[in-house]
Amino acid sequence: MSEPMTIPALPKQKPEEKTRRIPPYNVILLDDDYHTFEYVITMLQQLFGYPREKGYQMALEVHTTGRCIVLTTTLEHAELKRDQIHAFGPDPLSSKECVGSMTAIIEPAC
Repeated sequence: MSEPMTIPALPKQKPEEKTRRIPPYNVILLDDDYHTFEYVITMLQQLFGYPREKGYQMALEVHTTGRCIVLTTTLEHAELKRDQIHAFGPDPLSSKECVGSMTAIIEPAC
């Protein structure tokens, strides 16, 4: 009969560290009846660097659905971009009484 064999204990492994991701947030542009497509396109070009075609597509989406996600980013960057939209100023091309900027909100991205 053979003697029992002793197996050395395995070294304890550290639990894997999980990388926590910063939760993303959407900057959402809301529709109104006071700003022209040209205003929205120009604003998106200047604030986000989008080409004219993408600005037009987003302006059309805002117009038809009432809202459009213009950027998904960190909370701090989303707050900055929302504030820049709010500070962009009134639409000089609007035939309606436009007294201010468009409205944007921030929501957690799902």
